[in-house]
Amino acid sequence: MPKKVDLSSYGITVEDILRNVSPAALYEHAINFDKDAHISSVGALMLRSGKKTGRSPKDKRIIQHPDSEKNIWWGNVNIKMDDHTFMVNRQRVLDYFNLKERLYVVDGFAGWDPKYRIKTRIICTRPYHALFMWNMLIRPTEAELENYGEPDYVIFIGGEFVANRYTSYMSSPTSIDLSFERKEFIILGTEYAGEMKKGIFTIMNYIMPLNNIMSMHCSANEGPNKDVSLFFGLSGTGKTTLSADPHRMLIGDDEHCWSDNGVFNIEGGCYAKAINLSAEKEPEIFNAIKFGTVLENVMFDADTHQVNYDSDEITENTRAAYPIEDIPNAKIPCVAGHPKNIIFLTCDAFGVLPPVSKLTPEQSMYHFISGYTAKVAGTEEGVTEPSATFSACFGAAFMVWHPSKYAELLADKMNTYKANAWLVNTGWSGGSYGTGSRMKLSFTRAIIDAIHNGGLDNVAFVKDARFGFEIPTSCPNVPTEILQPENTWKDKAAFNNTANKLVGLFNNNFKQFEEGCSAEIINAGPKTV
Repeated sequence: MPKKVDLSSYGITVEDILRNVSPAALYEHAINFDKDAHISSVGALMLRSGKKTGRSPKDKRIIQHPDSEKNIWWGNVNIKMDDHTFMVNRQRVLDYFNLKERLYVVDGFAGWDPKYRIKTRIICTRPYHALFMWNMLIRPTEAELENYGEPDYVIFIGGEFVANRYTSYMSSPTSIDLSFERKEFIILGTEYAGEMKKGIFTIMNYIMPLNNIMSMHCSANEGPNKDVSLFFGLSGTGKTTLSADPHRMLIGDDEHCWSDNGVFNIEGGCYAKAINLSAEKEPEIFNAIKFGTVLENVMFDADTHQVNYDSDEITENTRAAYPIEDIPNAKIPCVAGHPKNIIFLTCDAFGVLPPVSKLTPEQSMYHFISGYTAKVAGTEEGVTEPSATFSACFGAAFMVWHPSKYAELLADKMNTYKANAWLVNTGWSGGSYGTGSRMKLSFTRAIIDAIHNGGLDNVAFVKDARFGFEIPTSCPNVPTEILQPENTWKDKAAFNNTANKLVGLFNNNFKQFEEGCSAEIINAGPKTV
């Protein structure tokens, strides 16, 4: 039987409150009470998130308070709100809760290391949200649930109910509000489940650095010799593909912390993109989708309930949420030692960056703060050049402190535990997009293998004139001629012009961070030649 929980201290008067009920029971409730719920041909629960099918970053607010305001990097990511408005929205979600016949509570943990995990309580109205967070949080044992006590943070999800757009600080009917002092997180006007997941990550990104722990938007795996690698990278750089190595154990696919004990996963599950998913391309993810999985915003055959993963009719951001235990090579518990290698992945569509280069600690901080990748030219007529994208710490939308805080933590950990840092370009070679060609996945895998097995330990390196990083002159199973980008371009003048343009993009982007960075970090940036 579900454990009883009293929510009256929050101002909730609903009597039928279901706490940590089983996935099977949540299936029943979803089918009975949610018009959008269906069961797929392999047993996954399929639902829709309403009008919002992705995050709403412009609607996220953090409460300005004397105890925390000096720690927060205020701006377009961390937008201020006052406590009075927070309480208005809090009362709005509570009034909505008290109109419902039943509520769902999920009590779990964020962080696999018992020393640093936080007790997180989810209060919601949809069984779908309860099952999603059952998958994404670390599930307590019966004994842990019995002695759970009061949570460290509470998330109130009234997503079906909208914020009042005439309230101060509102930019739309959606409002996502976080108070570090009240230890509460409110969601109004969006039912997209990813807001809960990333809300917890934002909380961890604030409180972990207070304890000298590095919180990271990255994947992590462990080799047979217990060597740990971290993979940072924006969408499309290969972070998921390259960390999913059948010869290595998966610690986690998205969110981690690095403490003096080593690395631990924040989450108890995976929230994988499902668009164009296939058994051939990503068998581990494809086969993890079964009973207990939440499939969000997917299209399916009305008769067979077989999912059409290629369809983007509802959104391109289709998702699957499942417990990490459903990945065959998952390392349970999701904890490991200190990383040996830090790998920054970038898809450079300009064709300037080398396939692999080794970074100094200062360069590591610079590239970590920059968080660079480049997208290919769009379909708009006349647009022929790649587009540079920078996202601080490879996850700016979830970072609370100034990016230099995370960079300094990373550098300190790397220096203390002797980790190597590498920049790996999975993008273009032989020219920019339209002229050159995409780096072969087999070459990138060979580079990652060489990093892991020591294949680059005893080779000669040369210093790049612009970026200053060290480029290996050879790498096992990788053609030597592609290691130096300039050698792959037929038009050397075009390479020089493009390379200097990219340097300029880096430097212009980094100006916004200079005030909070040391001279060593600033001077580690590239220079035109």
